Amino acid sequence: MNNFLKQWGEAAYTTVGFFWMALWAFALGYVISSMIQIFVTEKRMQETMGGKESKGVLLGTFFGFISSSCSFAALASTKSLFKKGASFVSSIAFLLASTNLVIELGIIISIFLGWQFVVGEYVAGVILILICWILIRLINPKKLIENARNNLKEGEEDEMDDSKPWKKKLKSEESWAKVSKQYAMEWKMVWKDVTVGFTIAGIVAAFVPDSFFQTLFINSGQGNTDFSFLEIMEHIIVGPIAAFLTFIGSMGNIPLAALLFGKGVSFAGVMAFIFSDLVVFPILRINAKYYGWKMSLFILFLLFTALVGASLALHYTFDLFSILPDPSQVSISDSEY
Repeated sequence: MNNFLKQWGEAAYTTVGFFWMALWAFALGYVISSMIQIFVTEKRMQETMGGKESKGVLLGTFFGFISSSCSFAALASTKSLFKKGASFVSSIAFLLASTNLVIELGIIISIFLGWQFVVGEYVAGVILILICWILIRLINPKKLIENARNNLKEGEEDEMDDSKPWKKKLKSEESWAKVSKQYAMEWKMVWKDVTVGFTIAGIVAAFVPDSFFQTLFINSGQGNTDFSFLEIMEHIIVGPIAAFLTFIGSMGNIPLAALLFGKGVSFAGVMAFIFSDLVVFPILRINAKYYGWKMSLFILFLLFTALVGASLALHYTFDLFSILPDPSQVSISDSEY
């Protein structure tokens, strides 16, 4: 009984430690995100993302980079952009950039996992976009895209007001009040994911033995960095499955990703887990509500294929340059906060 209570104490201590380590990053990141979302309007984005494909992809990536990292917020923004005229490929670029290339996510990753994962996150974010772009060009699903856009136009109204230039908005008290409101909304969107994610990571750190991870992820274990190609592929596939079972959003899953890496899961497997926030069932269901099930499943195919390709490319590129991170650099249960 005493041991059980001690484990719960360790779980609570680890969870609180996660919150304390990440609090400043969340506060800073959402201030930046809120200002951008108020002063840089979606309407202005949409006017430039529906024309030339390469330009649309670049702009979609850029606007995603300066947007929110919350998976659900990214879905809503992507839907709005696509509905109002942005091309499908630029909308996907925005979706991937807004969940993988944002500043606050990089800060959180640096705190829990180190610089290699930050570099991997941003490099892979670009690779994910490129793979999806190539797949869309090869498959060219015109009818599917047309049906999805028509599905969105039914019963919705435009809400964006782009009447004021951004310089005037900077001087407007009303605009800054909107920034404050947006900041509160950002927290409201993610606090459950973050709380659940950090709590699960604390519980797993205290109660789940290393043997479980060694069974789930073949040949994993603390200190092991020598994986075969098939073992790396297994880690990449199991990573999204683990994310599917413990869906906690793009920000809340970072502590759990750190836990997996500290337990000996390969770099590729951990990166696949981090990228999996857009291939879990709640996201699939929301996309189906927006675009229909055929398009939702097509997006799932795009993202999962890109996830596998990006994770493999990262692992072997980092291995080639001898910069694969060492699992010993991450210590969850024994950390001092």
